Amino acid sequence: MKKRILIFSTAYLPLVGGAEVAVKEITDRLSDFEFVMITARLDDKLLIYEKIGNVEVYRLGDGNNWDKYRLILDGWKKAHELGKFDVVWSIMASYAGFAALRFKKRNLSVPFLLTLQEGDSRFDIYKHVWWCWPYFKQIFSHADKIQAISNYLARWAKDMGAKCSIEVIPNGVDVKKFLISNYQISGGINNVRNELGLSADDKIIITVSRFVKKNGIGDLIEAMRYLNIDNHLIIIGSGELEDDLKLLVKQNGLEDRIHFLGGKNHKELPEYLWSSDVFCRPSLSEGLGNVFLEAMAAGVPVVGTKVGGIPDFLVNGETGLFCEAKKPEDIAKKIKIILDDQELREKLVNNARKLVEEKYSWKLISEKMKNIFYNLCAS
Repeated sequence: MKKRILIFSTAYLPLVGGAEVAVKEITDRLSDFEFVMITARLDDKLLIYEKIGNVEVYRLGDGNNWDKYRLILDGWKKAHELGKFDVVWSIMASYAGFAALRFKKRNLSVPFLLTLQEGDSRFDIYKHVWWCWPYFKQIFSHADKIQAISNYLARWAKDMGAKCSIEVIPNGVDVKKFLISNYQISGGINNVRNELGLSADDKIIITVSRFVKKNGIGDLIEAMRYLNIDNHLIIIGSGELEDDLKLLVKQNGLEDRIHFLGGKNHKELPEYLWSSDVFCRPSLSEGLGNVFLEAMAAGVPVVGTKVGGIPDFLVNGETGLFCEAKKPEDIAKKIKIILDDQELREKLVNNARKLVEEKYSWKLISEKMKNIFYNLCAS
């Protein structure tokens, strides 16, 4: 009989984020287990129940933001309706973490696995949970195993009072999906440039980000003032700061050089990466930064800040270049170095792709997660 894994996640597909993609990639490869997820509905267009890949998904609530609290209050009750489980797995120490904690307290014999995927700074997290800080810390202290996607998050778990073993297993990349060879052969490399009215000589900087403060998009926009007029910035994403960012572009007179393309389906992302010359996200905080790894797999040199989990994969001058956070002139300087130095560019691209292939394949990561599940089931 297959072991049953209960997953609590604040959101799930088709709502897309790094954590949601990770769960799908891992569970699809672990057919030895039966996965059942309880999540917040958040959108009334989403089904209350559906099977997505290898996961049975049950959504709680009416389809609004209050469903996150419904997950905390009623998630453990729904789990009891669904039978017995061998492991409870929380995706992030968030609403899902509180739900898993309540389940754990009522089912002490069921091992509790906590996965840390947080990208916000510790201060920003504290701002949201200060009022229940002792209870929030129990998510860490009651876990039987913690999987962190970066060394930064592993250190955070220790600082939060985790008593269990902590293992760093990052998110991965579908390397084959991001390889450029077949696309080049098809002659499609100019599709994006034609769409934007750019010539083959124009240089494209790309960022893929939620429009939130921590991703430093405003600093990247201001950095464009220090780059040549044939340098263009593609911004893929959406979020609460969209109006502010577009106003910033207008104030700097950069309307002709900065292109907001909105949110894109993850399947479309490789085409935009392949058409670009540099990827940059000058983050203020970052749990890992999966889109950096995707850019590396796509053969695009990257510029990032030395924060959070980014130093796990970005070695300055070897797999990318570091820029200083909140300093547009330095961001522009590092982008310009890559654009001007072809030898360095090739070195960064080759080293970065090799790193991703060797350490960040979903096959490798899924095997490591399988070992965690088996060990917890046997405990």
